[in-house]
Amino acid sequence: MSNKNKSITNLADNISNISSEIKKENIIKNTHVKIAFYDSKPYDVEIFNEINQNYGYDINYFKYHLNPETAVLAKDHNIVCAFVNDDISRATIDELYNCGVKLIALRCAGYNNVDLKQSSTKDIKIVRVPGYSPEAVAEHAIALIMTLNRKIHKAYSRTKENNFSLNGLLGFNIYQKTVGVIGTGKIGQAFIKIMKGFGADVIAYDPYPNEELAKELGFKFVDLPSLYKTSDIISLHCPLTKETHHLINKNSLSQMKNNVMIINTSRGGIINTKDLIKSLKIKQVGSAGLDVYEEESNYFFEDFSNEVIADDTLARLLTFNNVIVTSHQGFLTKEALHNIANTTLESIKAFQTGKELVNAVI
Repeated sequence: MSNKNKSITNLADNISNISSEIKKENIIKNTHVKIAFYDSKPYDVEIFNEINQNYGYDINYFKYHLNPETAVLAKDHNIVCAFVNDDISRATIDELYNCGVKLIALRCAGYNNVDLKQSSTKDIKIVRVPGYSPEAVAEHAIALIMTLNRKIHKAYSRTKENNFSLNGLLGFNIYQKTVGVIGTGKIGQAFIKIMKGFGADVIAYDPYPNEELAKELGFKFVDLPSLYKTSDIISLHCPLTKETHHLINKNSLSQMKNNVMIINTSRGGIINTKDLIKSLKIKQVGSAGLDVYEEESNYFFEDFSNEVIADDTLARLLTFNNVIVTSHQGFLTKEALHNIANTTLESIKAFQTGKELVNAVI
């Protein structure tokens, strides 16, 4: 083939490629992004609307949880935005598939509520927000520790009634106490840094120990029995998996120090709540700070102040004066919400433009 013919062929190929790219670009631009946003709260709407000014997506906010019954609301939407207590089971995914949904954007880090096998079968992509603000959750864990230890909740109630007695408010120094951390991901690391600032002796367990990290932050890895046996405070910062489900149970609780403090800002299912209640009753566990609960999806994020709690286990937990339950608010800071919105909408943009989904759940 002559050089002239080669040049003509190359030019034709380039024109074809450019044409394809322009066509692809036009398809992307003309694709109307409609997002069905489930379990929305006023703070979600405010932050997402603010960040969405940079994207211009059509977001329809629904106060309902996502489940097989409410999935039909996603009809004519190509993207669903879901939260931690939404039911993204096989039945839900089937309904979303029938509605034409192509992407489920989780505005949280955990994805234990998603049937990943079924989403893969239906070719529905899943993205999440892996690191919205480790410091927000870690700081909430610290708040639970300090409140329980120094009886801030009791003192607050007393002084409101003009009772300034100090009886029953005795705490302990965290300085030189042993703090056990289960899970040394980003949140666990943020928590360790704060605990080291208190002068605590930090030990940790992780199935994938990073000794360089331990050296850098000044803690040491131990096995679980050693952590249970020596820790004055145990804080959970691990995901909920088959291996960690009910990790804290009758057996592990029996190995712990008397009067141990347990903090959980991860997932409720890591603790067998009924076993925890029994240990609280016999004072094996001295106090517990829980930002999560096994069956929280029935109650957390909603107002039941005018109703009776039908969940006997949760109701029993709330009777202990040495237990603080917060309704999964560890993530709730302005910084975290902005990061969640930014990451979620960026993932949606990547999906729409055919770019790599860096926050995809495989």
